[in-house]
Amino acid sequence: MMTANQMVAADPAPEEAAALDELYRDFSAEHLVPLWTQIGDLMPAAPRPAAAAHVWRWNTLLPLARRSGELVPVGRGGERRAIALANPGLGGRPYATPTLWAAIQYLGGHETAPEHRHSQNAFRFVVEGEGVWTVVNGDPVRMSRGDFLLTPGWHFHGHHNETDQPMAWIDGLDIPFVHYTDTAFFEFGSERVTDESTPDLSRSERLWAHPGLRPLSGLGNTVSSPIGAYRWEHTDRALTQQLALEDEGHPATVHQGHAAVRFVNPTTGSDVMPTIRAQFHRLRPGAATPVTRETGSSVYQVFAGRGTIVINGQTHPVEQGDLVVVPSWAAFSLQAETQFDLFQFGDQPIIERLNFNRTYTEGNTK
Repeated sequence: MMTANQMVAADPAPEEAAALDELYRDFSAEHLVPLWTQIGDLMPAAPRPAAAAHVWRWNTLLPLARRSGELVPVGRGGERRAIALANPGLGGRPYATPTLWAAIQYLGGHETAPEHRHSQNAFRFVVEGEGVWTVVNGDPVRMSRGDFLLTPGWHFHGHHNETDQPMAWIDGLDIPFVHYTDTAFFEFGSERVTDESTPDLSRSERLWAHPGLRPLSGLGNTVSSPIGAYRWEHTDRALTQQLALEDEGHPATVHQGHAAVRFVNPTTGSDVMPTIRAQFHRLRPGAATPVTRETGSSVYQVFAGRGTIVINGQTHPVEQGDLVVVPSWAAFSLQAETQFDLFQFGDQPIIERLNFNRTYTEGNTK
């Protein structure tokens, strides 16, 4: 039986070489590319992501955002004072990964970001600060530390700051995926926001955010979660109770010392939006997760504490606010120095819907 090396063709004769050159010129003239010259790149034995593992430091991002707040107005035209994370492996494009967009958004005291809507699904996650309300389809939603807030695709939304102090948060969207598939639409809304009130709870929370209870007025399933904000107090309580149950000897955590939750759409039990998964992790001091590879990419933001993220054997120390990209099929693990809280979002709903999902955990013989 011939090996791959033995199957390599001999150098062509001069006449054949000339004919091959002419063939490839004719391919090029007709905008054709033969598979046999591309198969190594198009069909590798395992994913070879162009996206790089990379860390953006919060203590660098926030001062840059402040400087932009002093120099760059917010309003029609630019729409948002949002600074995208540009993965160094993606050629300068403003993408965190090939499917995910992440940015730090900065809104000054008493500023308003006018309303618009777009096909892309979006969320906000607040690592520090308060005083801003995001208005989604006319529903004012308070933004506070630890809150995870949704802006599903084609929902009008704007933001207004009711304080003298600026506020920054991270935005996550599926912009690269929507751009690649040529499915983007955009529309301007009102010049300010349609409701400038400042309720403690949005209407969506008052209707939907009651554990295990679904209003009979809303029995139809929705593509994205109808909950406008997943509040930190609920996330924190869930993680705390998982670790307490572990202490009592009950199965409740993902791994020893590792509590985690997934934010879900209460109408379906699936992910909050069709293209984005969001989860939250808490590790006890000294705890570590097994080294894992999975298809699809993720972005982590440290919410509190200190630890490391090890990606493809390289150790990245991180602390509050730092953002880290884990590319597809990269070997990664989390290791806690103190209690280590991390928000995670990724493109897994897309990967799973297409049946491209695959996970490998070191030491797992299954």
